[in-house]
Amino acid sequence: MRKIKKGDQVVVLAGKDKGKQGTVLRVIDNKVIVENINIVKKHTKANPQKGEQGGILDKEMPIDASNVAVYNPNTGKADRVGIKILEDGRKVRYFKSNGEVVDI
Repeated sequence: MRKIKKGDQVVVLAGKDKGKQGTVLRVIDNKVIVENINIVKKHTKANPQKGEQGGILDKEMPIDASNVAVYNPNTGKADRVGIKILEDGRKVRYFKSNGEVVDI
């Protein structure tokens, strides 16, 4: 079970976008793509056969999962996440600071 999943609200802990918040769009191995975080300029060549225009595009690049933390709405800060098994046998993620379950 992953500690960071698609759709999570996260806070960037390190890098040029430190302190910014965003939603996880995609998880790739140990990297995550966060909405409007780690934006780079990509120079693309036009491809008339596919109908693509050339130019300079803004693109979101992956950021290492260790550089983001899940946002805890109760405390209003980034929080570490752990995994525990409930009495009914389900695996759930929980915030380490207050023990509250992330997944419901």
